[in-house]
Amino acid sequence: MHVIKRSGVHEPVDFNKITYRIKKLSNEISENIDPIKVGQKVCNSLYDGVHTRELDELSSEIAIALCTEHPDYGILAAHLCTSNLHKSTPGSFSETTKVLHEHGHVSDELLEHVSRHKDFLESIIDYNRDYLFDVFGLKTLLKSYLLRVNGEPIERPQDMWLRVSVGIHGDDLTAVRETYDQMSQLYFTHATPTLFNAGTKYPQLSSCYLVEMQDDSISGIFSTLEDCAHISKWAGGIGLHIHKLRATGSDIRNAKGACTGIIPSLRVFNATSRYVNQGGKRPGSIAIYLSVDHPDIFKFLDMRKNHGDEEERCRDLFSGVWISDLFMERVKNDEMWSLFCPNTVPESLQDIYGDKYKELYEAYEKQGLYKRQVPAQKLWMAICNAQIETGNPYLLYKDAVNKKSNQQNVGVIKSSNLCTEILEYTAPDEIAVCNLASIALPKFVKEGEFDHKALHNTVKLITRNLNRVIDVNFYPVDKARKSNFRHRPIGIGVQGLADVYMMFKYPFESHEAAKLNHDIFETIYHAAMEQSCELSEQFGPYETYKGSPVSRGVFQFDMWENHKFPVKGYDWEALKKRVMTHGVRNSLMIAPMPTASTSQILGNNECIEPYTSNIYARRTLAGEFVVLNKHLIRDLLDLGIWSQDLKNRIIFHNGSIQNIVNIPDNLKSIYKTAWEIKQRALIDQAVERGKFVCQSQSLNLFMAKPTIKALSSMHFYAWDSGLKTGIYYLRTQPAASPIQFTLNPCESCSS
Repeated sequence: MHVIKRSGVHEPVDFNKITYRIKKLSNEISENIDPIKVGQKVCNSLYDGVHTRELDELSSEIAIALCTEHPDYGILAAHLCTSNLHKSTPGSFSETTKVLHEHGHVSDELLEHVSRHKDFLESIIDYNRDYLFDVFGLKTLLKSYLLRVNGEPIERPQDMWLRVSVGIHGDDLTAVRETYDQMSQLYFTHATPTLFNAGTKYPQLSSCYLVEMQDDSISGIFSTLEDCAHISKWAGGIGLHIHKLRATGSDIRNAKGACTGIIPSLRVFNATSRYVNQGGKRPGSIAIYLSVDHPDIFKFLDMRKNHGDEEERCRDLFSGVWISDLFMERVKNDEMWSLFCPNTVPESLQDIYGDKYKELYEAYEKQGLYKRQVPAQKLWMAICNAQIETGNPYLLYKDAVNKKSNQQNVGVIKSSNLCTEILEYTAPDEIAVCNLASIALPKFVKEGEFDHKALHNTVKLITRNLNRVIDVNFYPVDKARKSNFRHRPIGIGVQGLADVYMMFKYPFESHEAAKLNHDIFETIYHAAMEQSCELSEQFGPYETYKGSPVSRGVFQFDMWENHKFPVKGYDWEALKKRVMTHGVRNSLMIAPMPTASTSQILGNNECIEPYTSNIYARRTLAGEFVVLNKHLIRDLLDLGIWSQDLKNRIIFHNGSIQNIVNIPDNLKSIYKTAWEIKQRALIDQAVERGKFVCQSQSLNLFMAKPTIKALSSMHFYAWDSGLKTGIYYLRTQPAASPIQFTLNPCESCSS
């Protein structure tokens, strides 16, 4: 039996060499790995003519399969993948950049920067930091992020981090070093489009675009469609509001006919999202927002359902409902609700909010201008039923959005983005844009304390970076450039909040967790505001700063009723005076977004969410993997009770540990899953951090077996609490689970 080396040379298989390589890497990790076990499984799977590259891949896959026995096998799998990648890539940033340029992957400007500063860049890149990734993060990078030549990855992770740093900062070597050091040590990451496109010929680095339907006409609809196609081509996620489209049956004056409503128009957008798939890297994504007072709202709620007339469905679009306080009050009081076609009322209801909206809405009712009236609770039940069936629509409260916006001096905000964390002004000639980055919160747990000073410094660096991205970004459409340069919003988010709680042994529902949540976001908001003020001192405030709330010394927490003044100890009054004197460079700054792939890369739980399970299969851009709650497994190992049998019991209980008798109660409290945590606690934490979130947050809520009553109670609590985003996705559990046929139920129950 022979093996083919990377040089093409054939030589006899040496089982000792295979085992020695695995043993050498294992010794560098921990004594908890049995290299003989891995080596034997590898040798049992060999065939004549296997390539050495395939041997490393096979060894890694076997180690992944063993990581449910001990998490250190996952580290071994990552090290094997990394070593394999290093053997097939140049190992020189300048050489890698040159090869990428020759194949048309990076820009002339990047090559010039790298050539000019070759020695400096080669001196700061540290390829040993590639070993900081876990195997799931590395495989995600290999699958979709690292640039390829002839189908094979040519970049290493460190090349990607440095490419992004140089792509953003160019000749500013101090900023390049700072950005590279922080990202390469996994303190934060820029968002996926930035990782995809920085340093390329078309550096489209922005994540989110908020689009307004230009007008209710053929030219307006298809001009908007073209804008969305250009944005989707360059990996932008889209939020589109269609409040001004006329309702089904409305007159088409020029054609002397009746309108077919919003669904036929949306089916065109649905097809476009499938066809224009972000350069082939991931599906195009569009969220559609419709006001709760639009006559086609019921059809809109049905468009993602799995049954019904196919011509009435748009299952590739996401849906969001734009809700007024007046509607919620009428649901609460069981009153009638009127639906108005925007084509038949003198003034749009979408251009106003609060008392002005209520006054005009009620005036239209008295004039009988409504197209239809329904009990408000009937519409509310339709919203809840759609969520139970599809997870959509998102719920956003337009009055809270606008009353708590720093852009309220510019105009009325009419929608959010694809993921409900971005709230920015749009207009027919302005497409709002946001550039994102997320902080890996677990990196700031040091020696049993949370390092707020280090977090403050990292947030200031991110603020500088995202502000710089606005200037170097490639804009798919001019309307996006106009908006971004006028208002200069950025979006700073987090990942791994639940990991931090577990590292401190705080139950998610505890007072300690709630306080840490508050303190973390106070630090983030203070750092971003302070840095943006410093940028304003250097470059001047953003164009529409004058008249904004912050220009009057009104910060986000001042806009919340019954707010408690921040308690971390920052001198907020001094910062307010400084901002009122010098301005800020960015109109909006904080926006906790979902961090699905980037949290996978950095090895953290997503965003602000609790863990959904302690052991499960996770689907990512890289495929499907078994994921263990690493914090729980290490605690069980420390107690000496982790075993194959205990793993099987956790699998039998669908990732829950609550009914397993030999696990201590304190661990059961710490490791509750999202299905076992009171959703009130998630909402309360969203409210507390919301006082420091000047945009909004992607708040998923979890209900294993939702009912209309329970769902209504949860939503009304979120609305009463003043949240801007009431819910992103409603996460539910399937009615039936696959039979755990490999387990004996009698052995796995807690009795």
